[in-house]
Amino acid sequence: MEAVESRQAGNGGVGVYERLRADILSLHLLPGERISERALEARLGSSRTPIREALLRLEVEGLVSREGRSLRVAPIDLAELLEVFEYREAIEAEAVRLACRRAKAKDLAEVARMLDRVEGDDSPETWFDVGTEVHVSFARLSGNRFLARAVQDTVTRIARARWMMAKSEQGRADSLREHREILQFIAQGRPDEAAAAVIAHTRIVRDTLVAALREGQRSFRAHGLAVLDQAEALAD
Repeated sequence: MEAVESRQAGNGGVGVYERLRADILSLHLLPGERISERALEARLGSSRTPIREALLRLEVEGLVSREGRSLRVAPIDLAELLEVFEYREAIEAEAVRLACRRAKAKDLAEVARMLDRVEGDDSPETWFDVGTEVHVSFARLSGNRFLARAVQDTVTRIARARWMMAKSEQGRADSLREHREILQFIAQGRPDEAAAAVIAHTRIVRDTLVAALREGQRSFRAHGLAVLDQAEALAD
């Protein structure tokens, strides 16, 4: 019987798509795990149509993969993850450069309040949510909707890997400090420093995630973790 069948839904009125997406991103549904629409009907108390619509959306996002007529939670592909970080580095650096010229005081204050919410909060869930949203917020400060959407896509694609480090107290403290530094450079209109800070932060996160994934790849491989030959070359 599929592992997905044994997990109970407890999210009240949250939609099918949101519930499935949250389960995948938080690793409650493991990489490579087979997905049964019938099991999801019973677990979520939903009909087949909204479940199929949700799975199609998740497939577009790269969180669900199709093998013939079967669906699985998409495996974490380390080589792909490294490519996403290369792309993320380029677009986030450009986003914060633009933000240095275009950010409005009220929007900067809103991001600062977001970071304040994390101060002293030991919840990995809060850290994960704010750590994701703050990068999208930096991109929105650029005033460029396409950059904001691109950053949203990249943080979605690395979310499962980020969840693995969400329980690190030191990692949370370091990320908060780095996010505040980036925000300060944007507020001061210092594009070179802002870009350098966001690149340095992105590379630290990348290296930490890659190390964690490689350390745990033996146990994850059984659940579909793909470590391709070119991964090491991309990391250099």
